[in-house]
Amino acid sequence: MTTTVTILPVSESAPQFLPGLESGAKEAMQQFFDAEIDNPRTQRAYIAAAADFFRFAIPSMSGGLSSLTALHFAQWIERMKERGLSTPTIKQRLAGVRMLFQSLARQQIIRWNPVAVVKGPAYSVKRGKTPMLDGDETNRLLQTIDTSTLIGLRDRAMIGTMAFSFARVTAVTSLNVAHVFHQKQRLWLRLTEKGGQCKDVPCHRHLQDYLSEWIAAAELAEKPEAPLFQTFSWEPLPTRNADRPYDPEAEQEAPRPRRRIVSGGRMTQAMTWEMIQRRAKAAGIKTAVCNHTFRAAGITAYLRNGGTIERAAAIAGHASTRTTQLYDRRPDDLTLDEIEKILFA
Repeated sequence: MTTTVTILPVSESAPQFLPGLESGAKEAMQQFFDAEIDNPRTQRAYIAAAADFFRFAIPSMSGGLSSLTALHFAQWIERMKERGLSTPTIKQRLAGVRMLFQSLARQQIIRWNPVAVVKGPAYSVKRGKTPMLDGDETNRLLQTIDTSTLIGLRDRAMIGTMAFSFARVTAVTSLNVAHVFHQKQRLWLRLTEKGGQCKDVPCHRHLQDYLSEWIAAAELAEKPEAPLFQTFSWEPLPTRNADRPYDPEAEQEAPRPRRRIVSGGRMTQAMTWEMIQRRAKAAGIKTAVCNHTFRAAGITAYLRNGGTIERAAAIAGHASTRTTQLYDRRPDDLTLDEIEKILFA
């Protein structure tokens, strides 16, 4: 007989794993997910990791949480490998479950953390895997956007912000109009990055133009608390002609003209990804771009033009230059040059 796990959302985020948990375990898990993890994306990832583990382990948990040993977690890792999960995904899930059981031990739900001694699969990265555009492709993408429309001005400003400020997409979508401000005769951005890190970054002259044109066209200058990058809605335009008698049937049959207006709603990470796919396709770019692509493209362009890795790390908000080096794709040029020397003539 197979035991199933039911996940009942006690709140919007924290799950309870049923059945057969020790007294207080559900509340302790809820405290971990809701109170100890403040990043929504990390919270979702760790909830998914815990759910995956308990689906695997519940059939052998006759004695509850206290019956779990390091062997259960080692077997879970092997099962994830068999399912074809990538090494980074396995390591992330193991980290989430390890933190959960550490919290349960701290709250004295279990005597010790059985995951503490479990090692995940080895994984070493010396070069980032984020798909990247070169300078010509980035320029082509920006220049092919039709800026005669509001949506075109918004999309160019969003992509420009990611490329010229090295900002993560979450920092870009969380910007309000007030976060674009004047200082030292230049526009600046106040970005809130991962971990709540707040930083002020001056705008490149091109980005300054992109943002100024978007804010003016969308009439956002007097709305400092509004989202900077908004979704759109449709506003119907009046169709009645004062010189003609009103004919409700004719007006009902004819399609009503509409115009696109900002909705006040904030662009999301998923919406931004869809927008980038649409713009890349229109520009004839075959690279599988994503939201992070422009962060890598911006850092590489900066370093190629004489910037230092230390300054790039500061702009990108990296705690270590080793992380920034993953985004440096200048060695790709050397590799291509060497490959071209393979001649069979």
